[in-house]
Amino acid sequence: MSALGGSGVEVSPLAFGAAGIGNLYTEVSEAQAYDAVQAAWQSGIRYFDTAPHYGLGLSERRLGAALREHPRTAYTLSTKVGRLLEPTDEGGDDLANGFAVPAGHRRVWDFSAEGVRRSLEESLERLALDRVDVVYLHDPDDHAEQAFREGYPALEKLRTEGVVGAIGVGMNQTEMLTRFVRETDVDVVLCAGRYTLLDQRALTELLPAAVERGVSVVVGGAFNSGLLADPRPGATFNYATAPGELLDRALHLKTLAERHGTTLRAAALAFCSAHPAVASVLVGARSAAEVRDCAEQFEATVPAGFWQELKEADLLPPHAPVPTEET
Repeated sequence: MSALGGSGVEVSPLAFGAAGIGNLYTEVSEAQAYDAVQAAWQSGIRYFDTAPHYGLGLSERRLGAALREHPRTAYTLSTKVGRLLEPTDEGGDDLANGFAVPAGHRRVWDFSAEGVRRSLEESLERLALDRVDVVYLHDPDDHAEQAFREGYPALEKLRTEGVVGAIGVGMNQTEMLTRFVRETDVDVVLCAGRYTLLDQRALTELLPAAVERGVSVVVGGAFNSGLLADPRPGATFNYATAPGELLDRALHLKTLAERHGTTLRAAALAFCSAHPAVASVLVGARSAAEVRDCAEQFEATVPAGFWQELKEADLLPPHAPVPTEET
């Protein structure tokens, strides 16, 4: 277990991302969602992440229900603020936003202090919990001014009041996350898809800044939304069909991994966790089988020769931290 910054909130090295059980792309049954969470628990995962955005609240409701049978002090839970869910009677589904759920609500961007508190209160209702441990500002890309001026101070106040234990920001980019690390007192940032075997943008500024400031990093999107889990024609990279050049590179990485007696999935997870700033690697899963596979791959040893060959072939920057066989 690692503490997030100086907050004292601890997270397991591998974390469960609950977007999948919010019907990301395809429907997941109640039983399947429950089994996925229980498989995570049985695999030793003790950090669970969700958001109102995931399935218009479905992910939060399912995650809260599945965790209810476990002691509240035995796990860490994070959710996010920035999108309020407003009821609507327009009908249809939410597939345009990536979720196979009825469009009974619409998302309204709101990083105001009032919006932050309201969002958290509504999340607690859906989770049926009296507290969460970590709250992230969620995707403030186009709302930087309000997020810095109102949203972040609201989170800081919640932390001071003891309502939450740790605060942070979650995004799919590194530039604004780096600014939050340098200009605020966040405990943690969630960086999705920007520190992987195919994309090391976080290595340039974000991760060094996090080490310097004592801010923890949770890495999401270790598989870049699918390509590094199963590279094949039609596989997705950052939620869109992977271009041919990236597919070829992923297939090459897979061949190298197998030649060294490991798997691309194991290598992808091991790379993310090797940087000293990284406290946890967040994996999305929609079934018990996927969870167990991720846990197994996370525990696997990736031979040192694999990392050496990647660096010699310029497939990884020479200064990128990699795990040793001992760790």
